[in-house]
Amino acid sequence: MVRRARRFPPWQPILSEFVGTFLLVGLGVGVVILDFGKGSPVLRLLPDPGLRRLVTGFIFGSVGGLIAVSPVGKASGAHINPVVTFAFRLEGKLSTGQALAYVSAQMLGAAAGGLALLPWGTVGSSIQYGGTFPGPGWTPWEAALGEAAATFGLIAGLFFFLGRKKLRRFTPLLFPFLYAVMVWLEAPLSGTSTNPARSFGPSLVSGDWRSWWVYWAGPVAGTLAALAVHRRHLLGRLEVEVAKLYHFEHDPHGIFRA
Repeated sequence: MVRRARRFPPWQPILSEFVGTFLLVGLGVGVVILDFGKGSPVLRLLPDPGLRRLVTGFIFGSVGGLIAVSPVGKASGAHINPVVTFAFRLEGKLSTGQALAYVSAQMLGAAAGGLALLPWGTVGSSIQYGGTFPGPGWTPWEAALGEAAATFGLIAGLFFFLGRKKLRRFTPLLFPFLYAVMVWLEAPLSGTSTNPARSFGPSLVSGDWRSWWVYWAGPVAGTLAALAVHRRHLLGRLEVEVAKLYHFEHDPHGIFRA
C-alpha cells in the first residue's frame, strides 16, 4: 500500500518556521545560558569550559535535529535559519516569495524565543541571554571569518547528506555531532552562531548589538562558499531535490519546490 504525502495548507509551513525558530532559540539558547550563565550549577558540575562547549553544542544540535523530525519540521522542512533558506533559494528549491516568508517567520520566531529567555533572570543577563559576540582578543573581522567557516561546515554537511539518497533520512543526526565539534573549536572566536536568527533573539532582549553584522555577513559568506563547492561537484555529484532537512516523505504536490 502506497502512502500518500500529506498536503499542508499554504500558511502552515510559515507558521511552522515561526514555531521551529522559537523553539531553537528558546530551548537551544536556554541550554547555553544553563551551561555558561553566572550562578548556574553546571559551572560546578562541569568546570572545564571546553567540555561545557562540547556538551552545549551537542545538545543545541540535538534540539535542531528533534525539530526537524517533529510535526513542525515535517510541515516546513525545518530550515529555522535564514541562510539555510537562502541556500535552498539559490539552488532553486524555493520561490523568492516563499523564501521571504520563511525568513520573516524565522526572525519573528527568534524574537519570541528571545522573550522566552527572560525568565532566566540574572543567570541569563550575565551572558546577554546567550548572545553571540566576538570573543576576547578577537576582532569582528576575525569573528566573521570564524562564522563563515562554521557556516560553511553546516551548509556543506547539510547538502552532502541531502544529496545522497542513502543518507537523506539521517540528516537530523548530523547536527548534534557537527555542532558539538564546531562549538568546541570555534565558540571562543565568535560564539558559533551560523544562524542570524539565533543571534537576533538574544541581542533583541539583551539590547547588546555589538558587531551584529558579523552574524549576517559571516553566515552568508560561508553559505556562498559551500554552494560554490556543491555546484562544482567537489564532493561528488550531489542533487538536492527539495527544501527539507529531513526526507520523511516524497513531495508530489511540489510544496517545497519553486
